[in-house]
Amino acid sequence: MAFFRSVDALSRLRSRAGQQSCLSNTVRWLQMQSSSDLDLHAQLKELIPEEQERLKKLKSEHGKVQLGNITVDMVLGGMRGMTGLLWETSLLDPDEGIRFRGLSIPECQKVLPAAKPDGEPLPEGLLWLLLTGKAPSKAQVDALSKELRDRATVPDHVFKAIDALPVSAHPMTQFATGVMALQVQSEFQKAYEMGIPKSKYWEPTYEDSLSLIARVPIVASYVYRRIYKDGKMIPVDDSLDYGGNFSHMLGFDSPQMQELMRLYVTIHSDHEGGNVSAHTGHLVGSALSDPYLSFAAALNGLAGPLHGLANQEVLLWIKSVVDECGENITKEQLKDYVWKTLSGGKVVPGFGHGVLRKTDPRYTCQREFALKHLPDDPLFQLVSKLYEVVPPILTELGKVKNPWPNVDAHSGVLLNHFGLTEARCYTVLFGVSRSIGICSQLIWDRALGLPLERPKSVTMEWLENYCKKAKAA
Repeated sequence: MAFFRSVDALSRLRSRAGQQSCLSNTVRWLQMQSSSDLDLHAQLKELIPEEQERLKKLKSEHGKVQLGNITVDMVLGGMRGMTGLLWETSLLDPDEGIRFRGLSIPECQKVLPAAKPDGEPLPEGLLWLLLTGKAPSKAQVDALSKELRDRATVPDHVFKAIDALPVSAHPMTQFATGVMALQVQSEFQKAYEMGIPKSKYWEPTYEDSLSLIARVPIVASYVYRRIYKDGKMIPVDDSLDYGGNFSHMLGFDSPQMQELMRLYVTIHSDHEGGNVSAHTGHLVGSALSDPYLSFAAALNGLAGPLHGLANQEVLLWIKSVVDECGENITKEQLKDYVWKTLSGGKVVPGFGHGVLRKTDPRYTCQREFALKHLPDDPLFQLVSKLYEVVPPILTELGKVKNPWPNVDAHSGVLLNHFGLTEARCYTVLFGVSRSIGICSQLIWDRALGLPLERPKSVTMEWLENYCKKAKAA
């Protein structure tokens, strides 16, 4: 305990001046070190009572503290900026971007184990971090990777359920159907029907969540190969990690593509709790629906054009630029095309974000990957030009709070370069990634005993009357 008290003392002494970055990284590194225990379940079992007491204390001592004012704009504007959810696994800062348990993406790239030296972080490492708040050792990641491989079995009825759909059905429809079909194996549902006490809810949720995370790459790759390839499944390779295996089962075995998939899954895994897919998973889970039902619901939200479908639309738009203007388009020609798009009442996909006010760090790390592995790719060069051209135009329009690129502006170009050219399937990859974040939070939802979500709704008449009374007061 003395060790951690000294770390806390250092934290309090930090200033926002020149030494902030170095000192905060040192403190965070000390705080994030995990024990040598290879059993993730055992570590959670040890952590949960401490966090339950922390929540109890927070509620008893500060339950009446106001977090802010709710405006009519917030109610009418999709609850933007309204603080209303507890989400332990990540926090989104408008200026810094996402932090996974306090770690930025560059910090995760430094401290999370990789498959090879200077490689991208293994998604299993991020899963461990999200669940425990501690950076795992390579041995812990290897143990978790093996556990996920052992759980990676999908019964035949799941494939039959998918096969009942037309091949022309959208990949997300087929993917969500497969996840729903997996639900018959839910340990939580069985335990609940047998009368498991509330204090134990987290344990079958943990079992379902790890099994779901292990199985969704198989379902996703089956959907991809059913639609775009010969329909034959590629089995799990016991020598590969989670991201490498996903790439392998899709049919891509180049080391660079496997590295890309590790990066892709890691950075897409979680993005705070307010986005549509994360919030949906949490909301449905609050009704004590099991992780399969909750995640299937989240996938249906992810499939929307304003959420996960955006990465598909970005690549299609970029290809439309090439079709009309050629690969060697100049910046001036690109400006004209962007203005033409905006003048037609359309948006430039891949730019702007509901929370972020600077360039998405998930975009930045993908750009760094591209500079390292595919600097001469024509579509990457076009994305680089868009980075220079689009923000000034959107700023000139004055209608957007964030003119900078988001994660979707880059991911499709990387996947396309390594042969995964079928943009309609990109949201399925996004969905596989999101299983890690959504399921991690579902485990903590049940561990902390979070209640059924039930906000108050009002009518326009109620708002009008309330505003009249407020104005008259």
